[in-house]
Amino acid sequence: MSSERQARLADRIRVLIAERLEKGLRDPRLGFVTITDVRVTGDLQHASVFYTVYGDEKAREDSAAALKAATGMLRSEVGKHLAVRLTPSLEFILDALPENAGHITELLREAQERDAAVAGLAAGAAYAGDADPYVKPREDDEDDEA
Repeated sequence: MSSERQARLADRIRVLIAERLEKGLRDPRLGFVTITDVRVTGDLQHASVFYTVYGDEKAREDSAAALKAATGMLRSEVGKHLAVRLTPSLEFILDALPENAGHITELLREAQERDAAVAGLAAGAAYAGDADPYVKPREDDEDDEA
């Protein structure tokens, strides 16, 4: 039951923060930020907000500073719309999702190249022994039985 409540609260916090960021903050440093996930602790006292930023490293740094500066205001906004006794503290964490996705894409490309190389070797390969390695009764044994 508690994990369901955590999930509902996390989802609600994600929606509230995303809506607030969509309306805009008065901070010019904030770039194009997407809230990817929110995780709430079991006691509902702390929320880790994962986000991505479209742009280069400078855009990420500027957006991180803007979110850090706006944490109090965003927590107040969340507190107004949640029906909980204590508003959870917010921690903004840059989600490494795009970097991980790029790394996984690179690994998949390497695996595909290796598979193609193995398939090329297998196409021109011949058996090391007989084509049919299973032992069959000799024809001589069949004549002896008759």
